[in-house]
Amino acid sequence: MAGEFIEETEGAAGDEWEDLDVSDDEVDRITRRQDREFESFLKRLKDADQFKVQDGAFDDATFAALYKLVQDGHLAAFGGPISTGKEANVYEASAPEGDDVAVKVYRINASNFQHMRDYLEGDPRFEGIRGDKKAVVMAWTRKEFANLKRAHAAGVRVPQPVAVQRNVLVMELIGEATNPAPTLHDVTMENPETAYDVVREYMQRLYSAGLVHGDLSEYNIVIHDGELCIIDVGQAVTVHHGNADEFLQRDCRNVASFFTRKGVDVDPEALYDFVTDVEADPSGNADDTDDTDPADDTDGESDA
Repeated sequence: MAGEFIEETEGAAGDEWEDLDVSDDEVDRITRRQDREFESFLKRLKDADQFKVQDGAFDDATFAALYKLVQDGHLAAFGGPISTGKEANVYEASAPEGDDVAVKVYRINASNFQHMRDYLEGDPRFEGIRGDKKAVVMAWTRKEFANLKRAHAAGVRVPQPVAVQRNVLVMELIGEATNPAPTLHDVTMENPETAYDVVREYMQRLYSAGLVHGDLSEYNIVIHDGELCIIDVGQAVTVHHGNADEFLQRDCRNVASFFTRKGVDVDPEALYDFVTDVEADPSGNADDTDDTDPADDTDGESDA
């Protein structure tokens, strides 16, 4: 029941965000200092095929961010690329404990820079952010990290965030580099009704935690080991964003359209009502008596 995963907080959901500092940090100091150890690390990465510099996407400060993540014990070895895009490249890597992780490197000269800025404007966490590309991309990366943390704490299956430096985000690898987890668009679902129930639960959990995904569709919901996982939460906004309601209605239309094509009777307005009724349980019955910590209920997803 939804009452089992709704977090009780003082004030309106979405008001309790930590301040996000996007000013110069140790990474910028490393690039200015250029010590011999870093220069050796920089040469090894620049010589590696998977990190060939193209179109200025990987500047020295980006390599310094990777270096800092290694020094801080978050990364031990780098693998090949998992995906490439206009905004970011994603690479496979290993943590010191041997676990595989995904390293998402946002391009400072992102072609969708204005798209990023549009989602940052109106977000109370980024009031007064500078308008240059570096500041926007760094803010976007930290925004995705913060969104992943909030979604994970709310019991939504997302890639678990590990660390962030500048324009580099380290998170759990869903699937394998050579066998990426397929999206809902790419699979044949044996039970689309169950999959829909899980998706709408996730949407409600996000909303109860003060977030609206803003770009939810069958293309950014993947399935791995029988679980649905929501990805690409960088554009997610707080419920107090000026366009949050518009974004949520669009998410509802996208989800309803997809599952309707799969034979599920879904009404986008009913889905919207369910998501915004944060005291509703999966069957639609009200229950406001349970304030269990959402972190204690993260494994109740059903097979799609």
